[in-house]
Amino acid sequence: MRNRSVDQTAANRSEAANNVNQATIISEIRPSNFMKHRLNNYLRLSHEMFDEIPKPVRSLLSLLLLLLIPLSSSTLPNRPCASSGAANAFPFCNSSLPLLTRAESLVSLLTLDEKIKQLSNTADAVPRLGLPAYEWWSEALHGLCANGPGVLFNGSIRAATVFPQIILTAASFNRTLWREVARAIAEEARAMHNVGQAGLTFWAPNINIFRDPRWGRGQETPGEDPLTVSTFAVEYVKGFQHEDDNGGLMLSACCKHFTAYDLEKWNGSARYTFNAKVTEQDMEDTFQPPFKSCITEGHASCLMCAYNQVNGVPSCAREDLLNQARDEWGFEGYITSDCDAVAIIYENQTYSSSPEESIADVLKAGMDLNCGTYLFRHTKSAIEKGKIEEEDINRALLNLFTVQLRLGRFNAEQNNQWFNRLGHTDVCTENHRNLALEATRQGLVLLKNENGFLPLKRQKVESIAVIGPAGNDTDILGGDYTGIPCRPVSILEGIQDYIENTIFVPGCQNVSCNSTSGFDLATDVARNSDYVILVAGLSLTEETEDLDRVSLLLPGKQMQLVNTISSVTKRPIVLVLIGGGPIDVSFAKENKDIGGIIWIGYPGEVGGQVLAEVLFGDYNPDGRLPITWYPESFTNIPMSDMNMRPDPSRSYPGRTYRFYTGETVYKFGYGLSYSNFSYKFLSAPDKLILSLPYIEMFHMGKIPDYVRTDGPDHVYIKDISSCQDLKFSVRVSVFNHGGMNGAHTVLLFVRHRSNLTDYPVKQLIGFERVHTSVGETTKVEIFVDPCKHISVANKQGKRRLLLGAHVFMLEDLEHEFYIQA
Repeated sequence: MRNRSVDQTAANRSEAANNVNQATIISEIRPSNFMKHRLNNYLRLSHEMFDEIPKPVRSLLSLLLLLLIPLSSSTLPNRPCASSGAANAFPFCNSSLPLLTRAESLVSLLTLDEKIKQLSNTADAVPRLGLPAYEWWSEALHGLCANGPGVLFNGSIRAATVFPQIILTAASFNRTLWREVARAIAEEARAMHNVGQAGLTFWAPNINIFRDPRWGRGQETPGEDPLTVSTFAVEYVKGFQHEDDNGGLMLSACCKHFTAYDLEKWNGSARYTFNAKVTEQDMEDTFQPPFKSCITEGHASCLMCAYNQVNGVPSCAREDLLNQARDEWGFEGYITSDCDAVAIIYENQTYSSSPEESIADVLKAGMDLNCGTYLFRHTKSAIEKGKIEEEDINRALLNLFTVQLRLGRFNAEQNNQWFNRLGHTDVCTENHRNLALEATRQGLVLLKNENGFLPLKRQKVESIAVIGPAGNDTDILGGDYTGIPCRPVSILEGIQDYIENTIFVPGCQNVSCNSTSGFDLATDVARNSDYVILVAGLSLTEETEDLDRVSLLLPGKQMQLVNTISSVTKRPIVLVLIGGGPIDVSFAKENKDIGGIIWIGYPGEVGGQVLAEVLFGDYNPDGRLPITWYPESFTNIPMSDMNMRPDPSRSYPGRTYRFYTGETVYKFGYGLSYSNFSYKFLSAPDKLILSLPYIEMFHMGKIPDYVRTDGPDHVYIKDISSCQDLKFSVRVSVFNHGGMNGAHTVLLFVRHRSNLTDYPVKQLIGFERVHTSVGETTKVEIFVDPCKHISVANKQGKRRLLLGAHVFMLEDLEHEFYIQA
């Protein structure tokens, strides 16, 4: 490939941005989950039958479906109550009435058949009430995307900002950034709704714990740590929904997949039928905290129940868990199934004895909406057979219509809200692009920098070779749930902006790299280049929805390519790793011919620019891994084993940094910088004393019932009179020893002084990101809620606070404190 000048590169990018048209959209059609859902509905195919169709046929069917089935009619922002006709006189159009009164009015006006048609994601119109059709399913994980039928790139808006995949954004450990990214996505989403290209209800974020490194959808999550995932969930929902003081919403966010969902397809287990066997202990302190925070702090207006069973019961039929969300956590919103998750209860899991039994199971459990057509097709029969009553439907509709009322969909006047004025000029803006740049910069992780090999000195670089098929591929940069980017920059283009004499050779035909046929050319180019950037890692052919990995090694012959190239170059090479899941690159970590390793996750549309900035020192990397990178030997552990805690009796090492006892390639929270930082504890408690009643009982010569002496002494959280009074802060100073100004993330962990069974090895209890100039000190304060952050669950799932000596940890720096009764 010939080299291109910087000006020509920029011109080509501009031309590409202006040519996003319908032909582009058609060419990018893949049989996504959305298409599979549509085909299943119209052709009555099961998931297994769909997967057996040859891929070319699937793609053709998807294309025909897109051409034949009208998609846009149900997503036009036609609002009921907006006209001056008779429909406007209905009580549900009267915005002065309480929301519940208006929702009840609307439900009471519907016939049974009309009610049933509102229970699917594609809700039918009710013309006699002026009620247009509505599509509930829109997607906006890290930017607007067409994975669901609610988002369309076929009008005045043909692209949207593609932010980095969530796993990379999470690596910034910057809660302010997380909220700003969600807000920017929401602005583009609302703009697309206003022009008729999106709905108001979006099914994001994905806040499942990245429990196993092979999980194909781990890339969509904020990682493996409950505190990190919980914090991200809160910030995303708050930024996205833009809830006002009266409960009104700009958009609706949905926390998914409830719960213990983290397996796609592995060794005969599939997400549609998998029974996640979860202990009460792990449920309480690993799997449920993100969902609890999403509701109690984020005020999410939607919850999605998952495909899998939890301890033998389908997630959407777990009445105890759905009631917990409403009754204990205060959830006020609607509960939707994942797509076709109701159908599989009978057809795949054979949990129920009939379709009508499935309908009864989910509606009585508290589910409100079915993504799919199962309720549309079988609810009437369920009523006729006495499995459910109309009141069960009314309850679901009240939740659905209340959320729509909060979104202002039934308001005759739009009250001149700023977000109602958003349009096509508010999508793909420079502000949003700059925010995407910042999110990618802060998330990128420097894993190795042998003898300060990086950053490269631009003035001393005469030529660069970019090797690896992903080096000149912008499609790979988004990961899954990616829309059409505004102005994508490939890795090659980003580096060419710095070094004009940059040559690209793929080395492998594709990321799977099953052949060495391109090695000779790559070797010749590498041998004659000043520096080599080798781009390796993963793509959606290895990890995505419905596809888990079988190995943690680089795919195919990529490792051979890395070793071959690094052995012939003039200088050490830089290895750039793409992908969401951990990769065992132990060989590269120890190879002196590899001077640097950089993980860029799926960096979104600006990935190429940011990588170049880091390579040449225009940005000082400061991201930290939100997941543990395990060795290949971890694949001997069954992915279907849900236990978090280790079990030495069966050589089970546990999972995630909190419990894992084995070797790692890179630890959770690992990340290098071009600077060296050190810490000091400025203030931290030496002792926490529980509230007065306990002390008085001890003075009376008694050990109170609250203090449990079975095993390590502990107090149950429910017995503590005021968790609010126990809150404290830890103040830390961060000193930058050089050699560049830069940001740094302070990760504060805690552990118990004793090695206790079932207690985490360590646990993240707070994080803050600070910017510190060379030779200067920055002070940071981290707030800690012991009841929430230091407590752990016992085997019965009861939260407890252990008494005795605990240790705060800032990397190698420690501070001991005691919790006493």
